[in-house]
Amino acid sequence: MAVARVTEVVTSSTESFHDAIQQGIERGARTLRGMTGMKVLEQKAKIENGKITEYRVQMAITFVLDD
Repeated sequence: MAVARVTEVVTSSTESFHDAIQQGIERGARTLRGMTGMKVLEQKAKIENGKITEYRVQMAITFVLDD
């Protein structure tokens, strides 16, 4: 029987939502073994002078716990 855990991660990027997501997954992979999936919970953007200056993503990453 496998047991999984879900942890929330918040990341940001000045490039795009996709880049913020990718950075979160790459960072999570450094410390979370057995990642099996993720779900984007929320996307936000910071706006300055009428332009998006930062893309922010909150995601839930699922990983299987070691035996």
